[in-house]
Amino acid sequence: MRRTVPVILLAVALAGTTACTKTKSGGDAGDSSGPVKIGLVTKTDTNPYFVKLRESAKAHAQENGAELIAVAGKFDGDNEGQVAAIENLVQQGVKGIMITPSNSTGILGALKQAKEKGVLVIALDTETDPKDAVDATYATNNVTAGELQGKYVKATLGSTAPKLLMMDGTPGGTVDEQRHRGFLQGMGLKDGDPAILGTAPTNGDQNKAQAAMENLLQRDSSVNAVYTLNEPAARGAVAALTAKGLAGKVAVGSIDGGCQGVADVKAGKYLATVMQFPKKMAEQGVDAVVSFAKDGKKPTGFIDTGAQLITDKPLAGLDSKDTTWGAQNCWG
Repeated sequence: MRRTVPVILLAVALAGTTACTKTKSGGDAGDSSGPVKIGLVTKTDTNPYFVKLRESAKAHAQENGAELIAVAGKFDGDNEGQVAAIENLVQQGVKGIMITPSNSTGILGALKQAKEKGVLVIALDTETDPKDAVDATYATNNVTAGELQGKYVKATLGSTAPKLLMMDGTPGGTVDEQRHRGFLQGMGLKDGDPAILGTAPTNGDQNKAQAAMENLLQRDSSVNAVYTLNEPAARGAVAALTAKGLAGKVAVGSIDGGCQGVADVKAGKYLATVMQFPKKMAEQGVDAVVSFAKDGKKPTGFIDTGAQLITDKPLAGLDSKDTTWGAQNCWG
């Protein structure tokens, strides 16, 4: 009989090395008499990406007879909330914790304490710094994702010199830095290059991105290319460009692969997006915790869950899938 998996959503004041190591299972964590308890800590409980991550983890835990306890910070960057979430989950006796870190360094103490209690700790989507602060990471290679966006935008411009605006994420965020760096690599640029007309933090939020783009366009509207951290930021940037009469004249790319993002690409709002696979991250993380509970084997290293360029305007030399494929494989 399939067991119901309770999911508790708290907005608390709460590639590829796949080798396994053998260790004593569980330490003093978990209750061996009941279902395996798995904790999931996301950056927020509202971003569609993290909603999909949570839903996929819940469903897969249920299929494996496990119990998922999902908690989240109040906002992207709520480090204190995530620390409180980790501590709360350890007290509840989870066998493993999966976390998408808001701040890759700010939660190290809490993660260390969880591991000392015998809890398997897995990062999803976002690496910690240092990487070995967790037992394993299941994530998109975000440098690669950014680079794919950058290569596509550069190829779209052809011989035209870039005049670039960058819609960044949260200052200090690991994913934010990696995607930014990867995009510039794909464009063949470096920070400080005069081709970069301006940058602004958006926290991955559509409204903040729109306001940021409006401000940057007031200073210089000669832009012909835009980097966006994610699809909500892309929608905000495009709204501001549209208001200025620049829609369709600027090469805009993004990263996420949500169903709305794929629909945006199909509608021509922006040219391309790079799809991630949160369902795969969540399911592989759940499998790792369930396996650890059974035999004490820990996953190790970085497991790349893939990235795919989605566009209806393919360009030579770049592997891409169209929006029909994207709609069949998107999330959200």
